[in-house]
Amino acid sequence: VQLQASGGGLVQAGDSLRLSCAASARTFSSYTVAWFRQPPGKEREFLAALKRYNSNGVYEEAVKGRFTISRDNAKNTVYLQMNSLKPEDTAAYYCAASSTVISSTISNHRFYTYWGQGTQVTVSS
Repeated sequence: VQLQASGGGLVQAGDSLRLSCAASARTFSSYTVAWFRQPPGKEREFLAALKRYNSNGVYEEAVKGRFTISRDNAKNTVYLQMNSLKPEDTAAYYCAASSTVISSTISNHRFYTYWGQGTQVTVSS
């Protein structure tokens, strides 16, 4: 599976952005998909995920209510809508997919097999 992330950019605090991640998989709905980010000099951190065959998002507490993950299986694309952006949201954002990750490991980046190349989001104050 190849993933291609896009949609990052330079925005001001309070703005919104929608990231997209296009996948090559023909059975995209059978993959759990997730978004992570990695701020400069820090560890990669979980943001949100959608379990396969499930439309209910799982979110990290820090972004719950501001970020929304969604998928369009017909377009093989997963989205991350980010609202009320803050300077601390500045990071490289990555999409990931896995056909084997389970609920107890859904927020652990080590359990994802496929990764997009990352898209940079910079939020100025």
